[in-house]
Amino acid sequence: MTFSTLAQTTIFADEPVKGSRFIGLAAPAGDEAAALATVEGARARWPDATHHTWAFRLRGGRHRHSDDGEPGGSAGRPILAQIDGHGLVDVVVVVVRWFGGTKLGVGGLIRAYGAAAGRTLDRAPILEVVPHVDLILTHSYDDIGAIGAVVGSWGLEVIDTRWGASVQQVLRVPEARRRALIDTLRDRTGGRVDIEPFGAEDPP
Repeated sequence: MTFSTLAQTTIFADEPVKGSRFIGLAAPAGDEAAALATVEGARARWPDATHHTWAFRLRGGRHRHSDDGEPGGSAGRPILAQIDGHGLVDVVVVVVRWFGGTKLGVGGLIRAYGAAAGRTLDRAPILEVVPHVDLILTHSYDDIGAIGAVVGSWGLEVIDTRWGASVQQVLRVPEARRRALIDTLRDRTGGRVDIEPFGAEDPP
């Protein structure tokens, strides 16, 4: 299935709230390590900030958030809620705050952090991604025509072709169409084509 993420990193300086300054940073993050690296990058970029709060959401549901010293639930959760509200995955958002001398209260913090995260995401370019998988096809020279006809009619990308005792091709396939393609290839070749996932352990 297609999913929405960010095309690039976006930084937005929100309006001060009772003297406190807020800057939001939103970035794509393919895994937890990338998300945490973005958080550390924000800490290094703004080392004088009072708080570096953050949240990320990955495909598959994995998520984390941090209030970084703010009252529990007042920063990380509203940031995560904005990511989810924008329908994004594989995304991390960091909201940096410089305390302005006036306490905002838990409710005020929730509104301020959520607003900074939301307005940052509003300005971030969205990328629609169609997940793909790579399949290795091994077949005889007699089946080149049948395989080629399927590849052409499906508009598939051939990543690599190797010619030896048999023909081996690597195809890039939309993940949602993998099973249908496998069934079609086996039907057109009478089951003679061998199909394996590229870099995966489970058979297709």
